[in-house]
Amino acid sequence: MNFKVYVLAISAFVVGMVELIIGGILPVISDDLGVSVGVAGQLITIFALVFAVSGPVLMSLTSKYERKRLYLIALGVFFLANIGSFLSPGYAALLVFRVLTSMSAALIIVLSLTIAPKIVKPSYRSRAIGTITMGVSSALVLGVPVGVLIGEAYGWRILFLIIALLSLIAGVVIMKFLDPIAPEQVSSVREQIRSLKHLKLSTAHLVTLLVLAGHYTMYAYFAEYLHVTLHAEAYWVSVAFFVFGLSAVSGGGIGGWLTDKMGPEKTVIFFTILFFIVLATMPLTSHSIILFTISLIVWGMLSWSIAPAQQGYLIKTAPSTSDIQQSINTSALQFGIAIGSGVGGLVVNEFSVEAAPIAGSVLVLLSIGFALFSFKQPAIEMKTES
Repeated sequence: MNFKVYVLAISAFVVGMVELIIGGILPVISDDLGVSVGVAGQLITIFALVFAVSGPVLMSLTSKYERKRLYLIALGVFFLANIGSFLSPGYAALLVFRVLTSMSAALIIVLSLTIAPKIVKPSYRSRAIGTITMGVSSALVLGVPVGVLIGEAYGWRILFLIIALLSLIAGVVIMKFLDPIAPEQVSSVREQIRSLKHLKLSTAHLVTLLVLAGHYTMYAYFAEYLHVTLHAEAYWVSVAFFVFGLSAVSGGGIGGWLTDKMGPEKTVIFFTILFFIVLATMPLTSHSIILFTISLIVWGMLSWSIAPAQQGYLIKTAPSTSDIQQSINTSALQFGIAIGSGVGGLVVNEFSVEAAPIAGSVLVLLSIGFALFSFKQPAIEMKTES
């Protein structure tokens, strides 16, 4: 496969780090900036919210720009925004730079996913997309655990400096090796919104939103949860994130395999019910390292295993507009992260971080209802309108 795909995957890894790493260092940021953990968690909320809106909007607005040049501009903004985060004098400034980072990150990820299949042979297109996805998942497995240790030892700011330098290196390599790529037709934001009038599709996207919201109600504050319930120090927090990351990546493969065997509808129901049970019972496992580890592994696997089933269901439901549905579902995912981290912040501030998994399980329970409703709606066939 073309090595340029791996260069794009490195960019995806760096972007994945800047979104995911915050959850691991929330307590450090909270202490340094003098804000509560719940308030610090809104750095995740704002990033995901801006990412969800920016992806489809920026791709539509920049549809006439040459792709390589646009990619380099996005990386340049990403670099400057992370330098700004490194130098931020306080919470408000950091929040502003998170907005700029998120906007550029959304464009980088979408461009990576659209460029990769164009620079390989047709028989390698799926693998090229998978490689980009692996770049993001690698940030979960490697970037977050290492970031927790570095952040604890040298402060959270150094992480943004490292991410900025990595993005600079990626930009230099892309400038040298990636050929110019002509722009192509992109589905407009209006077309994407129009497709949501179908209840079968809109409720399917709500399933993604609610599952991710339930997940992030807990995951965004996982480091704090470990500190409070297990009195875990930085090393063990890093280990926990590493175990979670490995489980999550393996869960994607398991989800794809089970979807092929059972079909997307049965797989979605099976995984959402199991997800609800794991989150609802997690507080009961905190007294035992063995039980908590089992719960952590299953939770990690479930966090990524639902995605293949959801994607399969959307393709099956609306094959003629599957590209639009995937774009909307990506935004739904990010909206879910924003809502989950926001809800989690409220729960942590008003009650306790120990209540976060319970609150998350309620949101997942709602997703089961929307999934069943979507499955019962009549089949549709859509044509993209211009």
